[in-house]
Amino acid sequence: MSKNTICLWYDKDAEEAARFYADTFPDSKIGAVIRAPGKYPDGEEGDVLVVEFTVAGVACIGLNGGPTFKHSEAFSFQISTEDQEETDRYWNAIVGNGGQESECGWCKDKWGVSWQITPRTLMDALAAGGEQAKRAFDAMMSMRKIDVAAIDAARKGVTRNDHREDQRACFLFSIDREEIRPSDR
Repeated sequence: MSKNTICLWYDKDAEEAARFYADTFPDSKIGAVIRAPGKYPDGEEGDVLVVEFTVAGVACIGLNGGPTFKHSEAFSFQISTEDQEETDRYWNAIVGNGGQESECGWCKDKWGVSWQITPRTLMDALAAGGEQAKRAFDAMMSMRKIDVAAIDAARKGVTRNDHREDQRACFLFSIDREEIRPSDR
């Protein structure tokens, strides 16, 4: 076990949660599964009490402590992504497994643990400061799952309408090109 380990309190599903995290995120695994040596307030001897696991390289333990304490947004895992595909993969895995969407790239898994699925381009924009950061921040504030293309457009100062006009112009150009066939020349 690591010297510093995050302890997450679960009602009774720490092992199921740890397996989901290990199956979903790279550099994740399950370690020891420790069973209760005796009866305790919310469990019986032999029940899974503690699960050691790693999520994206971060050492954690899940404690099956019963329903007394609930997770909140005061703690979250922030998972950095490289592109929309990776963002979609993690977001869809969490939300599609009984989780729920929130705002600004946040979602919550079915056990109540909060996650920030954060494309690197968003963090780069915020770190750059100035107008680029403000535009990216403003774009993010209207999102649930982060839209990488919209963040990139905001970084460049392209509004959604400008972006749509650019897409429309590209589409019309491609239609014009398809209508000019070699036999028409």
